[in-house]
Amino acid sequence: MAYITGAEVFFRMTGAYIFYETAKYAVILFSIIGFFFYGFKIKAIPYVFYLLLLIPGILVSLENIGYDVNFRKAVLFNLSGPLTLGVVSLYCFGKTISFSNYLNVLNVMVYPLLSITVYVFLYTPDLQNVVTGTASNVALSGGYGPNQIATVLGLGVFVLFSRYLIPYKNKIVHVIMLFFLGAMAYRAILTFSRGGVIVSGLMIAAFSIVFYFTTNIKTKIKTSFKVVGLIVISMAIWSLALLQTGGMIGNRYENKDALGREKEDVTTGRLELFKTEMETFEESPFFGIGVGNIKFKFMDELGKSIPTHNEITRLLSEHGFFGVLALMVLILTPLIAKLQGAQNIYFFPFLIFWFLTISHSSMRIAAPAFVYGLALLHITYEKKK
Repeated sequence: MAYITGAEVFFRMTGAYIFYETAKYAVILFSIIGFFFYGFKIKAIPYVFYLLLLIPGILVSLENIGYDVNFRKAVLFNLSGPLTLGVVSLYCFGKTISFSNYLNVLNVMVYPLLSITVYVFLYTPDLQNVVTGTASNVALSGGYGPNQIATVLGLGVFVLFSRYLIPYKNKIVHVIMLFFLGAMAYRAILTFSRGGVIVSGLMIAAFSIVFYFTTNIKTKIKTSFKVVGLIVISMAIWSLALLQTGGMIGNRYENKDALGREKEDVTTGRLELFKTEMETFEESPFFGIGVGNIKFKFMDELGKSIPTHNEITRLLSEHGFFGVLALMVLILTPLIAKLQGAQNIYFFPFLIFWFLTISHSSMRIAAPAFVYGLALLHITYEKKK
């Protein structure tokens, strides 16, 4: 599952998939195989409830959807992300994994992200020819969606940062991974897509705080020096990106256009979608308007036939009150488990990634669902002999 999750965007950008949602369905399939061999914990029942809460939205959609609309594209496409999240959570919740095996899972997930980094470097034209504005740049993202590239590279930056604080045993591997940490951060910034970069920064901050306060004094001192060194390197990478883009990347993060003028909408149109979805929820607060129908609502209200960027407001508008209950299950279940003593040093960073990613990029890829599942695992730490 970890490899498929990490490789999903690479498969899409190179056309190496069977169908567009291959990775999500593969993650679901592997989770079902896991059920067959290992089952799931009885305390994971809230996620069964979550999956059942998605059914009313499907029934409403079947009632309202037009005969000329493809059911698979309109409904299953929008449900593939929530289904993946529910099935992975059901499999992972309450399960125990050793810290060394947990790190191996993260390694397997990050390997395809190294390939994406190399690919983007090789298949990007000269920066001077393609940086003409401050909008998200497809040419600088290897010819694929900047939002998804920035999201997965930002995730890779976080994972490699965590291994910067928890070093690889092999010194050569450690140095190579540090090099890719800088390379990934640089390419994530150059996509001009801010969401993945900002989320990565928040994850790094959360992990640093948790790591600092859960280690001994000797490790605390080492961590402090490492964080200072990372800040210096980050400033160098940012300065290089500013130089390479002629200051355009700075304008992007300051919400300015190519001429340095302040833009009116910092959300690049997402606020308009947010308002429409919340108004839709107010109009149909109990059952919602049905799975996949918010796209048609955008067409009627805004004249735009585009998918949502926010999975949270999509749940509310399309599933109504059942969406509210589903969201409560997703937020409260892991927090209650944490209060009851579940150990996972990656818990808060991975929950941050899940929540913020689905808030700006919906669930177009499997990463938010799989990473949410990783946050639910209980980690055991091997005792030194």
